[in-house]
Amino acid sequence: MLVVGIILLAIGFLTGISILWTLGIILLVVGAVFWIMGSSGHAVGGRRHYW
Repeated sequence: MLVVGIILLAIGFLTGISILWTLGIILLVVGAVFWIMGSSGHAVGGRRHYW
């Protein structure tokens, strides 16, 4: 999810499409939250680790 967010941010920045920029930021934040929750030992989406 983090990688997809970064890709969408880059594409949105290069092409000037604001919806891709917005979606990239949202996916980046959600991916970071899932990563932090997974690293701290909380089960995310029924999984012990979230990659």
